[in-house]
Amino acid sequence: MTKGGYYAALWRGEQSQYTDAARERGNIFFEDRFSELTTSRFGGANNTRLVATNKEWSFVYAVPKEIKDSDEIVTQLVPLLFKEESAQATSSQREFNVQNAKDELRERIQNRQDPYEPLAHRIDSEIVQKIKALNLEGIYIGEEKLRYYPEKSLASHTLGFVGYEGERRAGQYGVEGFYDEALYGDDLFLSLDYNIQFMLEKKLQNAKDQFDADGASGVVVNPKTGEIIALASADSFDPNMYSEVKNIDVFLNGITQKMFEPGSIFKPFTMAAALDTGAVSPATQYEDVGLVVVGDHTIRNAGEKTYGVQSMTNVLELSLNTGAVFAEKKLGHEKFREYAQRFGFGERTGVDLQGEVAGDMKNVFQKFRDVNFATASFGQGIAVSPIQLTSAFSAFANGGQIMKPHVVKEIGNRRVAPEIIGTPISPKTAGQITSMLVSVVENGHAKRAKVKGYKIAGKTGTAQVVQEGRKGYSDKTIHSFIGFAPAYNPRFVALVKLDNPKGVNFAESSAAPLFSEIAEYILHYYEIPPSD
Repeated sequence: MTKGGYYAALWRGEQSQYTDAARERGNIFFEDRFSELTTSRFGGANNTRLVATNKEWSFVYAVPKEIKDSDEIVTQLVPLLFKEESAQATSSQREFNVQNAKDELRERIQNRQDPYEPLAHRIDSEIVQKIKALNLEGIYIGEEKLRYYPEKSLASHTLGFVGYEGERRAGQYGVEGFYDEALYGDDLFLSLDYNIQFMLEKKLQNAKDQFDADGASGVVVNPKTGEIIALASADSFDPNMYSEVKNIDVFLNGITQKMFEPGSIFKPFTMAAALDTGAVSPATQYEDVGLVVVGDHTIRNAGEKTYGVQSMTNVLELSLNTGAVFAEKKLGHEKFREYAQRFGFGERTGVDLQGEVAGDMKNVFQKFRDVNFATASFGQGIAVSPIQLTSAFSAFANGGQIMKPHVVKEIGNRRVAPEIIGTPISPKTAGQITSMLVSVVENGHAKRAKVKGYKIAGKTGTAQVVQEGRKGYSDKTIHSFIGFAPAYNPRFVALVKLDNPKGVNFAESSAAPLFSEIAEYILHYYEIPPSD
């Protein structure tokens, strides 16, 4: 963006404030069991915390036809409104090129046909007093209500922010975008728990720093209702200062708006489909010789290891690629494709956050090559979003049913009811796969996901990252863990993902212990007694 465009965007017209003011935007609340009670629209008392509201701010505007000496105005205002170096800069006081700022301001205040020209917003009281003291002709201080986020960057990807669409203020990203119209007058009560959200963000940032990862994200969901309890990415932003973000990719929600190849955390879905059709049982055996040839392609286990005769439970415990291929072959390509669709892969979940992506399953939905199904069986050559994967995985924790993920519990005069969006497997299969996933944590490669005194069901994933613009894979990896607890009466499903962590080869040493820390906090926070 050129400097001229930069300041034009910064000083863009605010004529829409009059119509916006007549439609005041509703507040947004999180759950917080330690906060004061707030009355909900249904007459009950909720423990909530205010996370988005409206606040009076001062702004500076000009009436160009009243200005006689534009050079004097420019000389006096630029140092006050746009300080070149300021450790305490407001959202309107940032680093800039002084001359460009002067030229831009001069051009705007010299248009005598313009009856009103806003110059800067969110001005602090000290600057307001200094401007008033100058008593400049044609320069005025006004008051406006703008969106305010008292918790700053907390849950910024869930909340989004209020920005501009042309001359109109509008919600962008997150619930601000998804519920833009509804928020003009109605409050939103979200399912996010303030304390779990705070903990999740802290744990993700710590893990990102520990492993020098390119990114870290996570989500916690109630599998019985679909309510999202926490959602975060380590690279967050302050929605109060959204205009200062230099890279707009930071606004993208890593849980709902970004895809990745899931790798081994997809294996339970292949196994569940094979179990549900009766193609295999947990005890079905095959002989692992370390590789399987599919057409012109040779597929190997991680580390090119060979394990001999193994059961389907062992396949998940040891995360065997050859075992996933075996299960998919027993299942058959048509059934594999059918179950992938039944789990919702390749489609949006319908989560109430703006801009959800659908994932990419064209390798198995649109093509019929044996190797595509073989690699898809262990999560390679397909792409999913974290919310899609977590939603599907919730079927294992909820008797085979998938609930629509959502963050809003109450809006306006209605309560959001849980909604079943799929039943991909039977309750029997859900129970079988749960027991197998418990064995993964107890006996397999996910032992570091354990929480003392509790049964955890889960699976690790270490996936290679596709090279940008080229065929094949780079040396970058994505480490992930997805699981639920307590395993046989689940209160939550959680997914954590680390993008290209350094100095660690597999998710069992990175994502699994991260999940353990998060799960332990939630289990204690919910005051769930140990089972063993």
